[in-house]
Amino acid sequence: MSRPAPGATVRVHYTGTLPDGTQFDSSRGGEPLEFTLGEGRLINGFEQAVEQMALGEQRTVNITAQDAYGPRYDELLQSVPRSAIPEEIELHEGLALQGSAPDGHAMRFTVIEFDAEQVTLDGNHPLAGEDLVFEIELLEIV
Repeated sequence: MSRPAPGATVRVHYTGTLPDGTQFDSSRGGEPLEFTLGEGRLINGFEQAVEQMALGEQRTVNITAQDAYGPRYDELLQSVPRSAIPEEIELHEGLALQGSAPDGHAMRFTVIEFDAEQVTLDGNHPLAGEDLVFEIELLEIV
């Protein structure tokens, strides 16, 4: 069986869950995920698992938080005045907002709580600090 080499483009189906079985993403029922190994578009642990697979193989891999989205950082939690959020945005917990980091680069924030005066935002990736489990099937090496 052939294995993909770094730089190869591959197509995979996958289902991602937390260790307790909660599913957070899947390509099943849709188009397979296509990516090039080594480009760094995906988390390290996922790419490393695919590099070790044979064409047609299905595998379940456990990826530590460190090899996924990294640890959670408390310093990425911040409170801002409600007035800093445009009035037309209807706030709810879990709402994703785009903003800027102090250095000017774009960041995604998640609303974790709010009231009439303050909004608490989390700049961590939603899966930061989580170990992940992926069921992966290597469908094609392009």
